[in-house]
Order: sequence, then C-alpha cells, then structure tokens
Amino acid sequence: MANTISPPPYETISYNNHIYRALDIVVLLLLTSLLVYRLLTLNENGFAWLLALLCESWFTFIWFLTVNGKWNPVEHKTYPERLPQKTEEFLPPLDMFVTTADPVLEPPIITMNTVISLLAVDYPARKLACYVSDDGCSPLTFYSLVETSKFAKLWVPFCKKHNIKLRAPFMYFSSDKSIMSSDKSLEFQQEWKDMKNKYERLSRKIQDAVKKGIPPYNLTGDLAVFSNIERRNHPSIIKIIWENKEGLSDGLPRLIYVSREKRLKHPHHYKAGAMNVLTRVSGLMTNAPFMLNVDCDMFANNPQIVRHAMCLLLGSKNEREAGFVQSPQIFYDGIKDDPFGNQLVVLIKYFGRGMNGIQGPCYGGTGCFHRRKVIYGLCPDEVESKASNLTSVTGNLAYEELQKIFGNSTEFIKSAAQALQGKTNIPNTPSNLVEAAAYQVAGFGYEYGTGWGTEVGWQYGSNTEDVLTGMKIHSRGWKSKYCNPDPPAFLGCAPSGGPSTLTQQKRWAIGLLEVLICENNPIFHTITAKLQLGQCLAYMWILVWALRSIPELCYVMLPAYCLITNSNFLPKVHEPAFYGYVALFLIYILYTISEYLETGLSIRAWWNRQRMTIITSTSAWLFAILSVILKILGISETVFEITRKEESTFTDDGDAGRFTFDGSPIFLPGTTILMVQFLALVMGLLSARDGHYGSRFGEVFCSFLVMICFLPFLKGLFGKGKYGIPLSTICKSVVLALSFVQLCKRAH
Repeated sequence: MANTISPPPYETISYNNHIYRALDIVVLLLLTSLLVYRLLTLNENGFAWLLALLCESWFTFIWFLTVNGKWNPVEHKTYPERLPQKTEEFLPPLDMFVTTADPVLEPPIITMNTVISLLAVDYPARKLACYVSDDGCSPLTFYSLVETSKFAKLWVPFCKKHNIKLRAPFMYFSSDKSIMSSDKSLEFQQEWKDMKNKYERLSRKIQDAVKKGIPPYNLTGDLAVFSNIERRNHPSIIKIIWENKEGLSDGLPRLIYVSREKRLKHPHHYKAGAMNVLTRVSGLMTNAPFMLNVDCDMFANNPQIVRHAMCLLLGSKNEREAGFVQSPQIFYDGIKDDPFGNQLVVLIKYFGRGMNGIQGPCYGGTGCFHRRKVIYGLCPDEVESKASNLTSVTGNLAYEELQKIFGNSTEFIKSAAQALQGKTNIPNTPSNLVEAAAYQVAGFGYEYGTGWGTEVGWQYGSNTEDVLTGMKIHSRGWKSKYCNPDPPAFLGCAPSGGPSTLTQQKRWAIGLLEVLICENNPIFHTITAKLQLGQCLAYMWILVWALRSIPELCYVMLPAYCLITNSNFLPKVHEPAFYGYVALFLIYILYTISEYLETGLSIRAWWNRQRMTIITSTSAWLFAILSVILKILGISETVFEITRKEESTFTDDGDAGRFTFDGSPIFLPGTTILMVQFLALVMGLLSARDGHYGSRFGEVFCSFLVMICFLPFLKGLFGKGKYGIPLSTICKSVVLALSFVQLCKRAH
C-alpha cells in the first residue's frame, strides 16, 4: 500500500487587488505633483503656503509608508484537522500567560473569564499550564482565582462533553435563547441550567468581594501571605492553585498564581518586567517550548485556537518562517458604527495582511504565540551573523556565558539551555528545589547585570514593549505569521468613552515614540541586523504616530489662520491646481469608504474613524510628544497608564457611544481648536462683505469640516456631568483661542 502524503496544515493566500494598487499610486502621484506645484509657487505666497508645503510633505511620506505596508497582502488559512489527531504526543506543550495589574481598573471577573476560556481550549490538558501574573498583588485576584479553579473543574468537562464553541462563561450565558433551543436534549438543558447557576454564584462571590475590598473571610491559610502587603513593596508570591498530577489529557490544566517581588524606588519595567518573570518561573516549572500571552480581558473565543497556531508553528518548512504567531486584537463589545474608532478591523485586513506579506506582523502584546527559544535570544541559524550586531544565544554556550545572560540561578540556566536546544522536560510536580528557584528568579534584584530586557526576554525601554520585542525578533532574522481563524481567536473589551480611549492612544503613542528615538529603532536594525527594508518602513508607519500630531495640528489650524489673516493656504477656485486638491480629496474618500464597505462596516463607521483620528492626533498623540520630551530633558518619567476594563452588560444603552469627558488636560487642545475655528468662521463671514469670500472658499470649507470633526466637543460644551466639558477646561480654551487670534493678527 502506497504511503499517502498528508496535506500541509496551512496554505498561503495572496490578495493582489490591482484596483487598490492603482489608486495607491494615483494618490501618491497627486500628492507629489501638488508638492511640486507648491514649491514652484512658494515665492508668490506667504507663511501659510510654506507651512502647508511642510505638512503636505509629511502626509506624502505617511502615504508612501502606508502603500508599502499594504502592497503585498497575504493571509494564512489553517486546517487544525490536518494535525495528528490520534497521537497527542506529537502536540507540543504550551505555557499560557495572563497579565493583570489592578483589580479596580481590571475587574477580577473579567480576568477570571479569560482564565476559564484558556483552561477550556481544545488541547490536551496535560500539555497546558496557565500562569496568572498579578502585578497589583491583590488578595482579591488570588481569591477570585481559587474560586475560579473550583468552577473550572466543572466547566471544562461540560464544554468538552457538549462541544461548546464559546467557552468564556459570561459571553456564553448572555445568549439564552440560542442555547436553550428546542433541539437540545433535556439532559443538556438541565446541565446548562445547573452550570449557569454555578457561574452566577461564582460571579456574585467575586463581585461581593470586590465591593467590600477584601475576600469574604480573614487572611488566613493561603491568603495569609497577603497580610500587611503593600502593592509596590512586597516579596514574591507564587502559588500553585491546581496541579494536573495524574497527567490527564481531559482534566484541568495547571494553574499558577504569580506576583513578583517589588521594592520602592526599584524599576520594575511594567508589563515587560512581569512577562520576563512569568517566562523564568514557567521555565522552571513547566518549560514548554511555546508560550501564549494574553491581556486579562482577551478571552479565547475560538476553542481550537491553540491548534490553529500550531498549524503555523509546526507546519512551516523552516522554523525561521514562524518565530511567533500573532492573532489580531478584536473586540466583543463594540458599539454600533464604532463611535470611538476603537475597532481595528480595517487596519487588520489591509495593513495586517500587508505586513504578513513582508516579514510578518508586529507583536501586538496579546494573543501571541511565542517560541521560548526565540524569546531566549536564539537566531534562526543558531550562529551570530557577521552582518548583525545581535548576539545569538544558544544552548551550547559555556555555563559562565549563560549565567551572564540569564542570571545566577543554576536551575533556570539548565532549563534555558534545554529550551534553546529544543528539549522539553516537564515534571509532574515541581520539586522544592524548583519552587525555591522560582522565588529566586521572581525577585526584584535577579535581573541586575544580566541580559534580561536587552539581549533576551521582553525588551525594556518603552511602554510598548510588544512592538520593541517583536522588532528585535524580526531583526534576528525571524519571520512571523498572522493567525486569523473564523471565529476570531481572541476577543477583548474596547475602551468605552473619551477619557479611556485617548488615554490608551496616548500610552501607545508614548511607547512607540520611545522605540523610534532609541538605539533599537528599525532604521538601525535594517542597517546593522536582519530587518528587511519593507518591514522597516512598515514599522516606521506605526512608530511615527506621535510625530503625526505636529503636522496634523498645524494643518487643522491653517484654515482658521488664513480666515483670520485674510490669506490662503489653498489655490483659489479659478486656479487649475484647486481641482487637483478636489480630485485628491474625493479619491481618498471613495478609496477609504470602499475599504470599510468591503470589510462589512458602514459609512458611519468610516466617518467616526476619520473623526477620531483627527481628535486623537491633535490631543492624545500631542501629549505623547510632550511626555517624551519631558523624559528626554530628565524632568519626568513616562508612566504606564492602565486602560480601564468594563464588563459588558449586553444591553442597549441610549447613551452608549456618547463622548465622555473629565478634567484631564488631554481635552484642552480639542476644545481650543473648536473655539478657534468658530471665531475664524465668524471673522471669515464678516469679511465676505468685502468680496473676499470667493477667494477663500477652500479655507471656509476646511474650517467648517474641522468643526464637524470636533462635533463631540461642541456637544460637550452644552453637556452635563460626564458628557460635558468641565468649566475649567472651557475657560482655559477660551483664553488660548483668543490668544491665538491675537497672535495671528499681530503676525499678519
């Protein structure tokens, strides 16, 4: 009988849309031709013309980066059924990491649903271990995790017995009608009701504990270690909550709680530091060759996701093709038409696929599967490239060299050497020696004088440790792959208001700018390491988010400046160049709308995204630049601001989608811009009596368009409570707006 060749576990699909490519080039040519026109007519015009030239030069550069990132879209279609189903020994072990830092901003019930969904994935339980990092060192989180493990012992068998597709219980039980349908057996319906009651009891226990601020019983037993604990000054706490001692494939995976040691005035490097501690602790306890990390709100929506990822990690002909596998960040509680512009669907479809066709997607910080040996600094060819400034870490290095890189834990050095050599050795039960070593590697001073955060592990030096770490991996010569199965791999909760949305954007922009100005920027790695030029340009498109605030703020203010000073930054209506701008404007609108419609989104969603991009760039990204400047000057350090997570109620709220405000200065630029445009339009309309209106039609139109973009701020001027802009912000904006008008008049 002839041997049959099994089909590959994934296939690569290329999307070459020639219409989009043609439009990309047309827009680029229009932008370039208009720049040439501005240069040729620069001497005939004033300051506004020069400023417009500089801004449009930047926009042309951004469009060039955009075209590069979208030019060669590629997608990988995975087939988990093609993995060996009968021989579980073939499937490699996986360590799963969940990170949380604040039980107030990140409610424990959200984190627990994420943990439950991971424990219930379709994968042999004895090959899985789940580590929960609690950077808030909260007894509430630990208590919730203990109670969750009790529920998970019932939930996981229930899901696998009835092949439940949605395994985060809060999401599963929110759709009663679809579950309790007539085609379900009486046995299932009874088990369903019983399981729902048990989950509601778990939820009530956790919510009651959160309201009281303490667990429902004294800090005794396992909770005794939390007595007199200070959040930023405490020893390491590592608790094995559940062990799969029998090694059952259909049981419950291991569950471990980790809170690393923290001391005052000692840098702990935020999430990157927590991830490195999880990497070391897991390396001692389980040392799986693959690691998955998710944020506390990103639950596993597809129970087959581990198998989907393994299709890419194991199915590649060469390991270098899949250094890590990234799943897109998709949200489950998106409001209709995405009023805050949080959904990344279009970005994922076009730019994500485009990066997938170069050297692979960037690391997104959550929903990512890593090779442990890659995180440990191994290069694809296991030797240091002569053209690279990055040292390859291998398991064949001398003990002293490994000690300099990984620290002075003998046990961990052994596990790291095994991982680098591709060996796995998972003990059924961690020994006392291993547990003692785990506390050692979780200590605050363990990393001193080692390569953690620089040569190996998650990289330090930026709030966006994910992008920096992924770029370092790409620079070593590895590629990455996108894993976007149907249904989506992971789902998380999106920011639900103005403050949280802009805070998140500010934190991202700060971190990205830190990467851009550091010695590990993509240009440096392209010249000295193995980062491909196309990948470098794709990274640049992401890293310059904060820098976009300056030209975009200037361009937004140009119409008002021209109306106040009776000048122009656009050609007059009767000039041929005016129609070049009209053509560019219309082509861009139709192009971007078509992308949204093709993705299944509405024109309203497109408009909300355009509006929020302008609001974000002139507020959150602007403050990001200021924060980084203050850091460079040594005046203050950048701070990692946690985005508030809110449990979805799945109810139609009439106020959902309304822009909310608070007293943060981040709303000052937007309010000021709105007032300046209003004053400029009034002054422009008054000057229309003198016959100047027709010559400044473009400026009036643009000023009115800017006001429409900042419509949420206009509503906020008259809103009340959290839907209104605070009076202090309004007063400051009035002063700034009047000052701008006076400065424009004096300059003119």
